[in-house]
Amino acid sequence: TLLKDLDPQGSMEIFEKLDAVAMESSAAWNNAGTGHSAFCELNYTPELKDGSIETKKAVAINEQFEVSKQFWAYQVGQKTLLNPPSFINNVPHMSFVMGAADVAYLKKRHAALQHHSLFRGMEYSEDPAVLKQWVPLMMEGRDPSEKVAATRMEIGTDVNFGTLTTSLISSLITNKKVLLHTSHEVQDLVRNEDATWTVVVKNLLDNKVSSVRAKFVFIGAGGGALRLLEKSGIPEAKGFGGVPVGGEWLVTNNPALIERHQAKAYGKASVGSPPMSVPHLDTRVIEGKKALLFGPFATFSTKFLKQGSLWDLFGSLNTGNIIPMMQAGWDNISLVKYLIGQLLMDKEQKMATLRDYFPNAKSEDWKIEIAGQRVQIVKNDLEEGGLLQFGTEIVSSADGSMVALLGASPGASTAAPIMLKVVEKSFADKANGVWARKLREIIPSYGMKLNNNLELTNKIREMTSKALQLKFIKVLPEAEVQPKQAAN
Repeated sequence: TLLKDLDPQGSMEIFEKLDAVAMESSAAWNNAGTGHSAFCELNYTPELKDGSIETKKAVAINEQFEVSKQFWAYQVGQKTLLNPPSFINNVPHMSFVMGAADVAYLKKRHAALQHHSLFRGMEYSEDPAVLKQWVPLMMEGRDPSEKVAATRMEIGTDVNFGTLTTSLISSLITNKKVLLHTSHEVQDLVRNEDATWTVVVKNLLDNKVSSVRAKFVFIGAGGGALRLLEKSGIPEAKGFGGVPVGGEWLVTNNPALIERHQAKAYGKASVGSPPMSVPHLDTRVIEGKKALLFGPFATFSTKFLKQGSLWDLFGSLNTGNIIPMMQAGWDNISLVKYLIGQLLMDKEQKMATLRDYFPNAKSEDWKIEIAGQRVQIVKNDLEEGGLLQFGTEIVSSADGSMVALLGASPGASTAAPIMLKVVEKSFADKANGVWARKLREIIPSYGMKLNNNLELTNKIREMTSKALQLKFIKVLPEAEVQPKQAAN
């Protein structure tokens, strides 16, 4: 969509293995639907050895999500996206912790984030009466002597990435220069002498194989991206591996429960668990209906995609990544133990975990739903060997003619700024030249930072909130916020 905005006359072909788009990681129930902005995700703000809170990653992710909102707002203005509530809605983002140590951490985290304007407006409370107003289900039946605390950000969002994806694709293919081929699997990627690429494709309906020549190739195949990247043969792909991790949710459709919890409430991850396994009790808005889910609980399969092959993991191993993969496994024994523990849990054990967050939860109100597959990156570091990466990675050929996107969270929430980086790398001359004005039109804050620029932050957030039909809360100077917090 970004490339079509920048170059309306450019021709594109999109190949999708399944018979429709957005059926894997983007599908609504295959992800948490959190508009990742670091309001509630505690793994983005680790406590350092000296007791201070690291906020750099949280600020960076928040900046990125603000770029995504600008991109979506522009698409609404262009009538590319027609109904914002179909894909984005306000749901308060909360962090909820239990125990004296975690309460002390959350209080420090809140104080540290108040130095950054993007996080102002975040509320903090240890008062049971306030917490009962915010999350009644999470407080009812709880031991009154238990020490708990929470932060709350009213402008948090729930995003249906499936609807967002299908809407963008539907708009794209109204342009005659954009062709979508479903039920087509990319079999090979061959570099030509003139620096173009030959993409070999199999039609899964009739088994016919054809090819298309391209100046630029983007591999955005989720869990399938690693295999295609390896087929490309670019040196930059060497040493990358992947560890598949699946998930399950506990889901309730009980309207009485759903109505009494209006938040995405994130806790702290267990020691050794991947960030995607941070427990959270979430309000979802899917096709206009609210639902409530808890999880995720990790599962394991050798598939890289939910509708993939059991041979995916084994087929990805090669002489360049098998040693880094083994080293990453050895260095992450705690993760292995965590996954084994998760696999051994039955429903009642999962319900026991839920009751840490919702003490009065009843088994009959909840069912298990399968979530999507993710592939955590293993990257070969020259100094440290195989490293397990918990994030999103852009892998590009030296000349920028091929780019692949690997990894998981924050993923879709930061897709727009990730694609801006791809444009800057692969189309540098145009990005700095004929496309520069258009980029600023699509992303008004392009090239600027919002954090601690109150005027720009308020201007951008007010604009995107109006276009996306979201709440707007004006950011105040730190000097005006601190006295109020001290009083509270």
